Amino acid sequence: MFCRLRTHQWCFIIFNIMLFHALLFGGDLLEEYFLHSLPVKYTDMKILKIREKARKLDMDSLKTNMSKSYIISSTDVCSDQEVFLLVIVCSSPENRTRRNLIRQTWGNVTGIRRYAVLTLFALGKPASEAIQLDISEEYQKHGDIIEGNFLDSFENQTLKTVMSMEWTVTFCSTARFILKTNEEMFVNIPSLADYLLNLRTHLEDIYIGRVIHQDMPDRNPQSHSFVSLSQYQEEYYPDYCSGPAFVISQDVARKIYIVAKETPVLLPPDVFVGICAKNAGIVPIQSSRFSGKKHIRYNRCCYKFIFTSFEMKEDELFKEWREISDGKDCTLLETYYGLVSYKKHIIVLICEPKYITWPI
Repeated sequence: MFCRLRTHQWCFIIFNIMLFHALLFGGDLLEEYFLHSLPVKYTDMKILKIREKARKLDMDSLKTNMSKSYIISSTDVCSDQEVFLLVIVCSSPENRTRRNLIRQTWGNVTGIRRYAVLTLFALGKPASEAIQLDISEEYQKHGDIIEGNFLDSFENQTLKTVMSMEWTVTFCSTARFILKTNEEMFVNIPSLADYLLNLRTHLEDIYIGRVIHQDMPDRNPQSHSFVSLSQYQEEYYPDYCSGPAFVISQDVARKIYIVAKETPVLLPPDVFVGICAKNAGIVPIQSSRFSGKKHIRYNRCCYKFIFTSFEMKEDELFKEWREISDGKDCTLLETYYGLVSYKKHIIVLICEPKYITWPI
């Protein structure tokens, strides 16, 4: 049958195959282009002052008064190594089981190509003294906890993000990149680290994730995420990276820390970071390999490619991490099928109004 097709029919089939692949994978090339484009030159004096202040940031005063900000500070974990990727996992105090699972799976990666990877857990104070004792015991065993001196609650999640930035620029200022993520996530640390290691130019102002466009504040007073006009007056938030996982460079952490002092903390954490980034002249960079607040259906070769997937069940996380870490390579056909399945899944996800974004 195929042998009997005429030239124009063959051209039509080939054109559609090329169009299909351009739609699926062309976005990746565009993402690479935007990421490697020339740095922006800023003329706004306010932005220039923020960036200059970030360059000259001195955290010595905070180091001497750290007991006011932290219950547990893990101040020495970065002192004896130069960290390439610092992973800060925002966690709830009572979720020790989940933290242990992360320690046994993707959080157990300590290096990629001889570059150090460090994973820490950021918590606020628990309401229970018994849980506080458990956290102290957990810290003594693992030494990977940062606990802020504020109650861990829904309303204080932005404070936890601010604390993470503050701790990073104070006690781990040599970390080249910082991944802020949540305990509900699967994170492919090797894939992400390889990607960051391959960045050759424009290594400042890195703020990468699943970019959310034209997101509107929740004006429903009955909602947990209600934002009043006094907190934020604009109709839309600025573009920002979805909160479950995003990567910033060390210089961005410093700039966000500077701007955070002048930004209302009664905003969702990811929106808060986006507003701080905008005020510091930083533009979020889209990467379709971040899942945002969506769960990606499991496929071994797909999961070797993506950076994150949301809401991983505990039994799934352990099994799937073991499968993708077994050292077994994917064949060309398996890789192709995994990537096509992933791309088709992402197209469906971003067709939802909140997730319309460029490019796929």
